[in-house]
Amino acid sequence: MSSSTRKIDACLLMLALALASCTRPPDTAAQAEEPDWEPMARSAQDEGHDGPEGADVPPATVPHAASALATLATSFEGFGPVRFGEGAESLRELWKGGLEGDADPQACYYLFPRPRPQHGHGTAFMIERGRFVRVDVDQAGAVAPGGGRIGMDAEQIHALYPGQVEETPHKYVEGGRYLRVVADGSPAVLVFEVDADGQVRSWRVGLPPQVDYVEGCG
Repeated sequence: MSSSTRKIDACLLMLALALASCTRPPDTAAQAEEPDWEPMARSAQDEGHDGPEGADVPPATVPHAASALATLATSFEGFGPVRFGEGAESLRELWKGGLEGDADPQACYYLFPRPRPQHGHGTAFMIERGRFVRVDVDQAGAVAPGGGRIGMDAEQIHALYPGQVEETPHKYVEGGRYLRVVADGSPAVLVFEVDADGQVRSWRVGLPPQVDYVEGCG
């Protein structure tokens, strides 16, 4: 074999080796390692929408009753953004289904935030003929319109609402009283129930005549 032939063969061999290295798959060690975590699933809000119409609201997104009651004030106009006289559905929307009660569109009934307290009813919303008409409260710490609270005495209530309080005897508690507060410019009325010791045990606010129902919906 001539010298020129050997040079050509050597060049061809080098070219073949070079081509083989270009087409050879990378070593396993050189491949990118798979992550040891899973990417978080994108929520409906991340995708730019609120999910399919009619989808159930996950429990984690339902406002807790305690936090909702703490941040939404009761006033002579209603509860939070819901005004007296509005439909019951306006209240249900605040809790996304977190209210319970036996609805009767032609009668009087109550809606209760969940979970309900072990004693008493906490806060209850009276509905009559499908309309929100009254709020009943028997839980300490809740503030009535104007500043009244459970545990205050009758004298403190008179001081908070000077010239606005009308007293009448309690129907069931001997020595107890109803302190009825009428606010200027509002059709709603605030009623404190006071026991024989002169302390507020519960209060309610709403539209007449429903606010004066002594037995609630009974």
